[in-house]
Formats: sequence, C-alpha cells, structure tokens
Amino acid sequence: MHILFVTATRIGDAVLSTGLLAYLIERHPVARLTVAAGPAAAPLFETVPGLERLIVVEKRRWSVHWVPFYRTVAMRRWDLVVDLRGSALAWLLRAGERRVMAKGDAREHRVRQLGRLFGLDPPPNPHLWTAPHHERAAGRLIRSGSPVLAVGPAANWRGKQWRAGRFAELAGRLTGPGGALRGFRVAVLAAAHERGQAEPLLAAVPDERRIDLVGRVDLLTAAALLGRCAMFIGNDTGLMHVAAAAGTPTLGLFGPSPASQYGPWGPLTAYVCSTDPAEAMFGPGFDHRTTDTLMDGLSVEAVEAAAGRLWHSVASTAA
Repeated sequence: MHILFVTATRIGDAVLSTGLLAYLIERHPVARLTVAAGPAAAPLFETVPGLERLIVVEKRRWSVHWVPFYRTVAMRRWDLVVDLRGSALAWLLRAGERRVMAKGDAREHRVRQLGRLFGLDPPPNPHLWTAPHHERAAGRLIRSGSPVLAVGPAANWRGKQWRAGRFAELAGRLTGPGGALRGFRVAVLAAAHERGQAEPLLAAVPDERRIDLVGRVDLLTAAALLGRCAMFIGNDTGLMHVAAAAGTPTLGLFGPSPASQYGPWGPLTAYVCSTDPAEAMFGPGFDHRTTDTLMDGLSVEAVEAAAGRLWHSVASTAA
C-alpha cells in the first residue's frame, strides 16, 4: 500500500498534523509512505516509520511549486492521498481514496479539524519520531542534575514575540528563591539567527544553571531535548508545538494569533493570552512588516501565575 501525505510549510502546522500521520501508520502498518512538506518542516519527518520518500516542496508565487511536485508523484497510483494543504493536487492524481483538508474554522483547534478528516473523535495527539542519535545528542546537551525549564523566547514574527526582558524576569521569578520552579536549570532554545532575542534571557540566568542551546540543535534533537525537560514556556511557534508533542508540560504565550486554533495540544498544556484587544493590534496603519510586539498586554505576573497552575497540575498528575 502506498500513501501520499501532503502536509504543511510551517513547522507548527506540520507538528499538529503528525497525530493524523501516526493514526495512518497504526492503521496501515506495512504501508509505504511518501511525505511532502515545506523546507523548514521536512526534517520533522526524516525518521517516520515506513517512510519511502520525503519530498521538500518549496512554496513559490502563483502556486507554481505544485507543477514539479505533480510531475514527481503523478506516475504512481496511490492507495490513499491525504492533502492537508487543500490544493487541487489530490484530484489530479490516480488514487483509490482521497482526503483533502478544507479551510479551518478559527474557533476550533487545528488538531480537531484534522481528526474530522477521518472522523476521529477524540483526535489523535501529535507525535514525533526520534532516532537513537537524536536521543544521544540530547543526553550530551542536558546531563543529569536538577530539573530543567526550557524557554523559547523567539518567534519568526515580531508581533508574536513577548519582550526578551520579560522572559528574563519570568525565569528569575520561577527558578529563584520562592519560585514555583526554584533551583531549576534553564535551557534556552532558538535558532542561530535569533540569538539577539535570546541574549537578555541568557544573561539573566546564573552560569551554573544556564544551558545555552541557541543554534545548537535540529528539530528532532530539540524534541528529544524537550522530552527531558520538566516544562516549556515560549511564544506561539513551531518549537512550542514540538515541546507539546514531546509530552513536555507546555505553556504557550499568545498575542495576535488565535490560541483557540493554535494553542499547544496535549494533556499537560496551557496557554495565556495578551489582554490587548484585537482592534488595538490590527488597527489603522497596521503593517506586519514594521509592527513592534503585540504582546505588551501580557504581564510577567500573568505568565508566572499560569506557569504555577500548570506545574501544580503536573504535580497532581504525578501524585
């Protein structure tokens, strides 16, 4: 059996789709899989069981990226085509069965929308597959010792970035004397080009408790690392979804993006939102290319309280 699974360009959306992929693997354990994803998200699928081919689809203007992709996959008759990008591609291929994702409702979580594609209720949780070398690398970077709070202070759009100074203050409150996570080490994760966003946080954490992972790990090693952490706190990014998929208690910080649709998904996840009204965020003169952060309505106190509630839930579940 051959399955074509066309998933997202963005990392976060791709992570959310992995629960559906895991369902298909469990339902068809001997199927040969071809996965298509954007350049940033494709590494998430390198170790998927039954993977025959991983195709990188680089988005281009006027949707011309579909032309070479069609040429790549059109020669085979597929038993099942799953197109989560809602293109016309699935209807042009020879296939026994097709499932094509329509545009979602912003009031409903993306994972539920994906589950409905196969009538799954509850929908399957996102799941990432790591290899032994990812786990070994994670073990070298986070060695045994006190528990670890992982923090993702960056984001690919300035509007979604909580201010770096607030992350620094939050880490000090949570892991310092009297904090809910007192004595925890702090692992800081971001891409190499995002170091400027991470520097205030790195500078605020004492040397003996700081784990600087900025620009040091790929996506699946990050998943293995986050699986070793006691909690993750970060902006609405792909990394936040990786943390939740790894089973790490995850607190997402939201401003301009809809938490109802893209909040972290899993049994030990939560989110906290900026109190800025939408009209203040996207009022006259708004330009996503030049805007400053749209998350100043989210206080350090609010995030600290939400982290405390999540940690209490973790402790209660463990008990």
